[in-house]
Amino acid sequence: MSDLDQLAQALGRNLKHWRGERGLTLDALAARSGVSRGMIIQIEQARTNPSVGTTVKLADALGVSIATLLDEVESAAVRVVTPEQSVRMWSTSTGSRARLLAGTERPGPLELWTWRLMPGDGSESDAHADGTVELIHVTAGELTLVVDGEEHRVAMGSSAVFDANVPHGYRNDGDAVVELTMAVSLATGG
Repeated sequence: MSDLDQLAQALGRNLKHWRGERGLTLDALAARSGVSRGMIIQIEQARTNPSVGTTVKLADALGVSIATLLDEVESAAVRVVTPEQSVRMWSTSTGSRARLLAGTERPGPLELWTWRLMPGDGSESDAHADGTVELIHVTAGELTLVVDGEEHRVAMGSSAVFDANVPHGYRNDGDAVVELTMAVSLATGG
């Protein structure tokens, strides 16, 4: 079984579990997330690998982190995540990428990411749930952070914090590779 197949199975199992925990029907989760009922069924049956955007919408609607939806094993008191176990969530043919390094539900959903953006590449994100905050630290290059249509330059060694309940994106408008670490504190669902 390929890594992608294992990931699809873990996502399907965890989506079904958290939908049940929240007492949501397929129709209720579809309405809450904006993801079609048919797509949710396909995901729960591990018949598709959804986009990052779809996975984020489902996690937000359930009030859990993406890491929780993709976790293949139950969390232990200490969980070491090797580089091979991190999850590639986004990539381009030019070498840009985003990897989910780790996440936790205690005391609330929290995710840790590493990103690489090649010159000219970028990634857009829909608004997350109210109360979601992103913290970014640029370790190489200069990031163009776009929050609710407003551009902010974040140079190497600098950090940014913002409420992620509005559309936002990350771009590399320069000639050098941009690398950054991101922590996402997700709003708890209800």
